[in-house]
Amino acid sequence: MLTLSAKQNIPLGLMRPERVRSFRVTTDAELPAVLRENAALLLPVDWASIPKGFGVVLVRPDSPFASDHQCGALLIDPSLLYLGDGDVIRLTPDLHIRVVYRRNASTNSLLVTERCNSLCLMCSQPPRDVDDSHLVDELLDAIPLFDPGTREVGITGGEPTLLGARLFDLVRSLKSNLPHTGVHILSNGRNFKQLSLAQALAALHHPDLMIGIPLYSDIASLHDYVVQADGAFDETVRGILNLKRCGVRVEVRVVVHAATYARLPALARFIARNLQFVDQVALMGLEMTGFTKANLSELWIDPVDYQAELADAVHTLHAARVKALIYNHQLCLLDPEIRRFAVRSISDWKNEYMPECDGCDLRQECGGFFSSAKLKYSAHIKPQRRRDDALAGGLASIESFT
Repeated sequence: MLTLSAKQNIPLGLMRPERVRSFRVTTDAELPAVLRENAALLLPVDWASIPKGFGVVLVRPDSPFASDHQCGALLIDPSLLYLGDGDVIRLTPDLHIRVVYRRNASTNSLLVTERCNSLCLMCSQPPRDVDDSHLVDELLDAIPLFDPGTREVGITGGEPTLLGARLFDLVRSLKSNLPHTGVHILSNGRNFKQLSLAQALAALHHPDLMIGIPLYSDIASLHDYVVQADGAFDETVRGILNLKRCGVRVEVRVVVHAATYARLPALARFIARNLQFVDQVALMGLEMTGFTKANLSELWIDPVDYQAELADAVHTLHAARVKALIYNHQLCLLDPEIRRFAVRSISDWKNEYMPECDGCDLRQECGGFFSSAKLKYSAHIKPQRRRDDALAGGLASIESFT
């Protein structure tokens, strides 16, 4: 029996496109039925002879089938035991994998390119100038394997609009194969300064599509500094205007850190006056990965120290009837008056809680931490005791792709 390697983080550039295939996972719990129906992947020597659409059967080490050398399934490495029925993986002939989709995850994100035309100080996916166009082909191969009941799929990069028409191919595939699944595209919005691009996206008529676009300040020079691109503020605002002109839903995203927190109230007023028609505004905490680690001394501020500015911004947006949401923040750090705007926004596969959270009555409602937060987090984390007035109105009930 062949063993599935746990080397998930193989660089995308090393996964040669002609040697990568996507498969739907079936675990050994369903193995007998799968084999009877000939739906298992019996890995042949000739890689090219694997029928399109067949699934991969993963056999757990303690399964009675693990010693059956005739079943032709893959013996799963213990580090991959989190995989389950309906998950989708990319598999190479030498049995390296990359997990593409998890059926039971609250959110799934599709990395479509590592290229970007910005260089944000706190980018969690530092861009690379590489030819990774094969990623779209691999995703188009994988999307038909996703569960149609998936609630939401995110498209991220890099900058997805650099794909041009290939981005629209992905949206079309998602619309066709997952007609009831929301699609959330993370973009810096700059390329939507071209009205034709916004019109082309709108023309796809996806029933549940939103573009998440960052805007870090009401002052152009500060926004341009954060994204390290001259003229980015003007291009971003123009992009938002064009998208809304075409009827595309837009979420404005604001990552709060030492360079942006002071202008939060002014930015909220700018949005309330000039961009009141956006669909929602997400005020987000830092993710301690990527460029954030390199720029931490410039970016870090304890969230406790910007609660006044955050509360001011939330109240301004709410008063203007602009939907305000707080992402990636812990409830114990938030002013009780704005806790009801907090959202459990961190993807489950990178969501953790710290030892200080033990015994907290609000843990099930709290968004917790990115797993990378162990590098640096607030010294004010402490267990909370439930108070009816602290959660008046309840937390936001939705979960959003981050």
